[in-house]
Amino acid sequence: MTMVGYYPGCSLTGTAREFDESVRAVAGELGVALVEVNDWSCCGASSAHAVNRLLGLALPARNLALAEEQGLTSLLAPCAACYGRLSATRYAAATEQGLTAQLSSVIERPFKNSITIENPLAFFQNLVPQIREAIAASPEPNPLAGAKLACYYGCLLLRPAEVCAYDDPERPTSMDGIVEACGAEPVSWNMKTECCGAGLSIARTSSVIRLGRSIINDARANGAEAIVVSCPMCHSNLDLRQKAMAERGVEPLPILYLPQAIGLAMGLAPSALGLKRHFIDTAPLLKRLTARAAEARAEAERKALAAAEKKRAAASSSAGGGGAA
Repeated sequence: MTMVGYYPGCSLTGTAREFDESVRAVAGELGVALVEVNDWSCCGASSAHAVNRLLGLALPARNLALAEEQGLTSLLAPCAACYGRLSATRYAAATEQGLTAQLSSVIERPFKNSITIENPLAFFQNLVPQIREAIAASPEPNPLAGAKLACYYGCLLLRPAEVCAYDDPERPTSMDGIVEACGAEPVSWNMKTECCGAGLSIARTSSVIRLGRSIINDARANGAEAIVVSCPMCHSNLDLRQKAMAERGVEPLPILYLPQAIGLAMGLAPSALGLKRHFIDTAPLLKRLTARAAEARAEAERKALAAAEKKRAAASSSAGGGGAA
C-alpha cells in the first residue's frame, strides 16, 4: 500500500463531500492510503491573500509545516483553490529570500518548504496503469466505455503557469488522457479553461449563470453527455446553478468529479462515490450508460461466439476433407 499525504481542505469536508468520498474510494481501490494532515486548518482560499498577503501565505504554510512534522514528502490537495494557495506559498517561499524564515516565525513552528503539492490530475495520471487494470478486472461492463465527456479544467488547476507548472494552461490534455484511459471519449470543445464565475456565485449570481450557461451549452453542442471537473467551486457553479441556467425543454447535463468518473469505470457503486449528493440527478445518465455498456458487451460476446463457431466449422470441414482424400 502506497502512502500519500492528503489535505482535504474545507470544501471537501462540507459542500463537496462527494469529492472527498470519491477520492478516498478510488485511491483505496488503487492501493493508495491517504494520510490526512493532522490538525489541518483552512488554507485561506479564496480571500485571505486578497486581504493580507502575509496571512494568505502563512495559512497554507502552517499546513505544509504540519505535513513536514508528520514526515510527509508530498501532499494531494484535491480542491483546486487549496492546491492553488498551497502551491503559491511553496513558490513564494522558494523564490523570495527570507520568506521561509518569516513564515516560520509567523506560524511559530519550523517550516522548511520541502513538501511537493499534487493536484488530482497529476495524482490520477500517475495511476493510469492501475486504473486500466482495475477496469479490466471489473466483472461489470464499463459504463464509461464510449461515453462522450467534456473535460473542464477551469482556472485554478493550471494558473498561474509559473506556480502550478503543470500541463499547458491554455490547451491542457491531462484530464482528457485520464478520461480516455477510463474508456470514454473526451470531446473537443471550446470552453475547457474558461472561468465559471468562481467565488461570485452569491455576489454576482447573474454573471455565474451567464458564464455557466455558455460552458454547458458548448459542451452539449459538441456532443458531451456529461462534464467532468476537478474543482469544488466549478462543480458548485455548474451543478447548483444549472436549473437557473437551463433553457425551457433543455435536458440537464450532469457534472461529475474526475474520481467519480474513474470510480464508475472501475465498477464502484454510485453510493460509494457520493453521486446522490448532486443537484443535477446523475441516475438517468448512469442508467443510459450502463444499458449501453451491457448491450455493447453482449454484442461483443455474440460476435466472439460466432467467430469461434465459424473457426470450429472451418476446422471440422478441413479435417473431414483431408480424411476423404
